[in-house]
Amino acid sequence: MSEGKPIQLTAKGLEKLKEELRYLKEDKRQELTEYMGAALADGDLRENAAYDEARMLQSQNEMRIADLEEVITRAVVVETANAADAPATLGASLQVEDEAGAKHVFHLVGSLEADVLENRISDESPLGQQLLGRRAGDEVSLGSRRFRVVSILFE
Repeated sequence: MSEGKPIQLTAKGLEKLKEELRYLKEDKRQELTEYMGAALADGDLRENAAYDEARMLQSQNEMRIADLEEVITRAVVVETANAADAPATLGASLQVEDEAGAKHVFHLVGSLEADVLENRISDESPLGQQLLGRRAGDEVSLGSRRFRVVSILFE
């Protein structure tokens, strides 16, 4: 992550990160402490794979906590429009139709919220950049594929 650069998120995305942070600090830390205690009880630490694993998991958890705290500190929640004719912004869901007539729904989100399996595409991705600022009826192309924006909904 670039130092100090604001990170754009939807309100839902920010809440999801805050919930993950709460889980890692309150629940996961406790689980790892118990796991480490059980590994310590097993005796000799020089040849204790469970203890080494517990330390590694604890380190990964603390790194993720630090990452999340930084993201949350730098987060800027992007306000979504709510007018029916507003252009697509972060938080918008766009229904598009391809040349074959197949319809797809894409959700425009910040880069940290992207998940291709859920059709949550980053505003920094090639398709996301094409869809950002579009209105119903606009056409976009990505390589050889062409899409027409059918409708835009805001969360």
